[in-house]
Amino acid sequence: MTTTAPAAAAPGRVRPLRRAPALAAGLVVGLVLLAVLAVVSVGVGARQVAPLDAWHALTAFDPTSFDHAAVRSRVPRTAVALVVGAALGLAGTLMQGLTRNPLGDPGILGINAGASAAVVLGIFVARVSDPRGYVWFAFVGAAAAAVVVHLVASAGREGATPVKLALAGACVAAALTSLVTAVLVTRTDALDTFRFWQVGSVGGRDLSQVAELAPFLVVGAVLALASGRMLDAAALGEDVARGLGQHVGRARAIVGVAVVLLCGAATALAGPIAFVGLVVPHVGRAITGPDHRWLLPYSALLGAALLVVSDVLGRVVAAPGQLEVGLVTAVVGAPVFVALVRRRRLAEL
Repeated sequence: MTTTAPAAAAPGRVRPLRRAPALAAGLVVGLVLLAVLAVVSVGVGARQVAPLDAWHALTAFDPTSFDHAAVRSRVPRTAVALVVGAALGLAGTLMQGLTRNPLGDPGILGINAGASAAVVLGIFVARVSDPRGYVWFAFVGAAAAAVVVHLVASAGREGATPVKLALAGACVAAALTSLVTAVLVTRTDALDTFRFWQVGSVGGRDLSQVAELAPFLVVGAVLALASGRMLDAAALGEDVARGLGQHVGRARAIVGVAVVLLCGAATALAGPIAFVGLVVPHVGRAITGPDHRWLLPYSALLGAALLVVSDVLGRVVAAPGQLEVGLVTAVVGAPVFVALVRRRRLAEL
């Protein structure tokens, strides 16, 4: 009997190691499929371009070809969809892990509301009408809202617990939304400018805007990918995490900074886009299980793929016009999320 116990326990210990090659292979396959989606994205539009011609436009550009010129003009929106989708996928996973709330998304910490309020004030006070101008208002507003939420949740003896963070985020979001509404109903010119940003779009941006926000996205992604062990320990509860030697306050601060950088930059770049940060972590968890060291990179990959596919669908369904990606993600994400939450195993963290 003494020899069978280790044999029975061994499979449980080596099973994660055996899954690692399969999960790594899945990431490689996912990256290849994402590259294919990107090529399809630059080929779809008012002027349809075959995938092979789109690839040639990227690798051997001919300035005299109208097809190649059309493909090159779609590169910025595809790049925006890739980086924003990856950022929102990572941020949603971090939020759900940090708050231990399966409904966590960029709205749970008031980030979308903070960005929206700052953009409205930028339009109302500074008369900003160009996306290059209010992108920084959105970023600062998102960061400020997250700081306020954390300060409010930190009040009291227990500090910023997951429940208090969620409640504080809901309260701050409600207050900021009321402020936005109060400004917009009195200024129709601000409403006309704000509504095009509020719907969420990857069009009308260029690569220089991506480059401006790239440092924030890179730092946020590095912090996110490095926080997998901290989130795994936090999922066991604060007492267990402290018993494992983790500094809970420091872990929350690192994850919070990553969330602010990722969500703030993504929201500033493309506007508030719903359901990506909410649905993607649940889909990734169905593939990888609860291990955040694998869940985080899968969430980045799935988020990028979801936003690229949504952007392509928006151009195909409404051709020769287009639907903004924020509308498409809501239509696509809602039924997927309903199907996921009906399965109790995926709805719990």
